[in-house]
Amino acid sequence: MQRWTKLRQVAVLALVTLTIAGCDKPTLDERPPEPGDVAVARIDGHTIWASDVRYEAVQQGLIGDGEPFDLASPLFRRTLEEVIDQKLLAQAALKKGIDRTELAQRRIAAAREDILGHMLLEQSVDASIDDKKVKDLYDEQVKLAQKSEEIRARLILVKTRPEADNVMRQLQGGSLFEAMAMERSIDQATRFNGGDMGYFTTDVIPESYRAALMTAKPGQIAGPVQIDGGWAVFKVEERRPEQPMTIEEARPGIVSALKLEQVRGLLGGLRDGARVEFLVKGLSSSEDREPASAPAGAAASSASGSEAADDVGESPEKAAASVSSSRTAPKK
Repeated sequence: MQRWTKLRQVAVLALVTLTIAGCDKPTLDERPPEPGDVAVARIDGHTIWASDVRYEAVQQGLIGDGEPFDLASPLFRRTLEEVIDQKLLAQAALKKGIDRTELAQRRIAAAREDILGHMLLEQSVDASIDDKKVKDLYDEQVKLAQKSEEIRARLILVKTRPEADNVMRQLQGGSLFEAMAMERSIDQATRFNGGDMGYFTTDVIPESYRAALMTAKPGQIAGPVQIDGGWAVFKVEERRPEQPMTIEEARPGIVSALKLEQVRGLLGGLRDGARVEFLVKGLSSSEDREPASAPAGAAASSASGSEAADDVGESPEKAAASVSSSRTAPKK
């Protein structure tokens, strides 16, 4: 069902392209839509270009805008097959004259407006974002970011309090924590690497962890404490200030935020210069209307960056969170 819905949507866009281009007749002298573009398939004389496949992959959120897309990859091949299906459906619709119905004309017109709007955004917004703007926003976010603390700890989880007390006695007697974790812990996520939980931030750890770990110093054994799943004994390995993302790690979210800001500005200006009338009472009012935002998918640069865009686009304070370390405590 999901694949059929997707094909139905993208077939409309393919029909728009074929209708606008007059593709009921093959064009022998087809030129690449982009410099250096590569022809990857041909259907009844109509060429499919690598940029067509890339565009489809970006629209589906399979790759980010500007992300490398290997022509030899299985993902490229699967996306190409979908583009071929789109073209075949659109060509079949043209042969049946479906494009001449009133409903088809309205949908084609709507899809055409969507395509043109996105192309305007690409040309207006993408050109306005450069490395300096990315670095400036990154530096600003790092300064605004609320500094938290990271802890690296190890865990031994057992079922009962007597078992936990026994573990504590053995550790106090000189047994190695890593060896005890591998031998006694029932936590499958950490036992085979000596109970190592990695780094996590102190502001997100469960309350049951907090009492044991907040004051423990590096090298200190803490516990036992009752947590979900049993009784826990911890060893604190290291405490350090939370490490922010590097600029390259933060770049997708920052670019998305900058795009969102530019899109809102562009749409705001267009709305201010247009006479928009709402014909049904209660649909909108100037007092409670939210700021103009991008059409779906217009400002998102990648699947990984779109969530960051939601945070970064709201305020500098929320933007700062996007460059904080993404490490969090394991859920127990």
